[in-house]
Amino acid sequence: DPNQLPGLAHFCEHMLFLGTEKFPDENEYSKFLSQHGGSFNAFTSSDHTNYYFDVSPDNLGGALDRFSQFFLTPLFTESATDREVNAVNSEHEKNIPNDTWRINQIEKATSDSKHDFSKFGTGNKETLDTLPKEKGVSVRDSLLEFHSAWYSSNIMGLAVLGREELETLQEMVVDRFTGVVDKSVVVPEWTTAPFTDDQCGSVTYIVPVKDIRNLNITWGIPDLTSYYQSCPGSYLGHLIGHEGPGSLLSELKSRGWVNTLVGGQKSGSKGFGFFVVNVDLTEEGIDHVDDIVQLVFQYLAMLKSQGPQQWVFEECQDLNAMQFRFKDKERPQSYVCGLSGHLHDYPVTEVLTGGYLLSSWRPDLITEVLDQLTPQRVRVAVIAQQYAEKCTDTEKWYGAKYKSEKIPQEKLDSWSSCGLHEKLRLPDKNDFIPTDFSLAPRDWCTVNHPTILHQDSLGSLWFKQDNEFLLPKNCINIELKSPIAYSDPHHANLTYMFAMLFKDELNEYVYAAELAGLGYSLANTKSGVTLAVKGYSDKQGVLLDKIMDKLTRFSVDTSRFNILKEAYTRGLKNFQAEQPHQHAVYYNSVVLSERVWHKEELLGALPDLTVQ
Repeated sequence: DPNQLPGLAHFCEHMLFLGTEKFPDENEYSKFLSQHGGSFNAFTSSDHTNYYFDVSPDNLGGALDRFSQFFLTPLFTESATDREVNAVNSEHEKNIPNDTWRINQIEKATSDSKHDFSKFGTGNKETLDTLPKEKGVSVRDSLLEFHSAWYSSNIMGLAVLGREELETLQEMVVDRFTGVVDKSVVVPEWTTAPFTDDQCGSVTYIVPVKDIRNLNITWGIPDLTSYYQSCPGSYLGHLIGHEGPGSLLSELKSRGWVNTLVGGQKSGSKGFGFFVVNVDLTEEGIDHVDDIVQLVFQYLAMLKSQGPQQWVFEECQDLNAMQFRFKDKERPQSYVCGLSGHLHDYPVTEVLTGGYLLSSWRPDLITEVLDQLTPQRVRVAVIAQQYAEKCTDTEKWYGAKYKSEKIPQEKLDSWSSCGLHEKLRLPDKNDFIPTDFSLAPRDWCTVNHPTILHQDSLGSLWFKQDNEFLLPKNCINIELKSPIAYSDPHHANLTYMFAMLFKDELNEYVYAAELAGLGYSLANTKSGVTLAVKGYSDKQGVLLDKIMDKLTRFSVDTSRFNILKEAYTRGLKNFQAEQPHQHAVYYNSVVLSERVWHKEELLGALPDLTVQ
């Protein structure tokens, strides 16, 4: 974006849909797709814009005709420019009460103001209409200049999926897109981190709209995209984000401080990235922020003392290769949306495998990234409504309240010398990784529809043999029915809490299975509880045995009950802060349901919800 026009790239994305020289009608593209079973969208990220659509197979050519003109002869009419700025503004206003947008912009506001990362990327009426007019800047001319400068074929990636033969698809594409000009544009690269030394070793307190409590720990790191064959960031994310015995999350949960943890690399832009460890905080956890950060550094100290482990890399390598080999079909629109981005990250010959197949063990890169994750370079953000009085600064674009402070040197020094923790260790080797990928015999089952294998007064066992996808995977769905599971709001709460407590207790055990492509879900329904197990069939029986054993001998942990009940209560109350369209959809489903307990009724019944 030009400095004087924040949001111009995003505005340009909006404008391309609104008429081209060949198809001047503003609604031509959207009308054609909707008439032929299609849909479309686009998004503008920090350094790229992605446009995508799908359409019924017979109409791919017509859709490509209209789509290709975006990059050849967009009109950017004056009238559409004046109107569409209101759509961009509405999008921004919709995001104002959204905590994710608010927190992201505070991260930018507390970064290096000379770095492009600090910009306001969405744009609004003020940046794209009011201020430019006051300064005599023509936004339409700026849009034309922006499109002319950046929409160059040498920095564009195109992915097209269709039922036609490859040669035919290639002809369809070349005929329509060959006119896109190669302007020899050099892709911008930001080789410096977006945080100055003074902005590191800092803590920022943020007041959210919703009643949430989070702790976000961030380091600036180099861009690791070019190391996709060794993925040092993913290696570290696999270990720091692990949820099994000896993990960081396991220790934090045992102390009653957090419920969830996400750790790993986060993309920035070409030239720089981030490494994050984000947790939610319980009522007790908010009082132990420094202790949680110290445990993070103790886990990092353990990783440094152990050094990079080749067996961990090889386990990740095997899991990724297995995931790629037996990948389920994806939604075509999502698939090409991702591939067009991958064309910028990987050589063409590795576009399909990039991000999956690991071929290079680089312990030096792992050590290099690990060495960057120091107390001196850390940025801590604590998000909670209890900081309302403390937070006296206001972020310009979203109006969010925050306060940044330097972390005292003695605290940084104590984190630097925190040493090891006896309960933090590397994960065990994963016994759930399948080794038998053979398909089950199919000769005995000659029918193509589901059949009943067993039926009695307690239930029915249905079976359907897959003869189409031919993957070494099973899907098991078990519906456990109970007339009291949803008989009133109190019993609805009981059933929900039972499912939550069960999943919480089993999480440490099943995490390894989930890494190995074997998952389960337990969900409360109006008729009872639904248990689903799906994934590779090789070790599925082991997981199902464990689930059924735990299900039949389940007992409630009082401390976890109190923590999860408090989180459930906040979740129900936080619905009030959701966007209007979510309220409309929710209450529409309420009035159309024959039997439903709405959120207010569930909240009203919570005092009766106890361990007993």
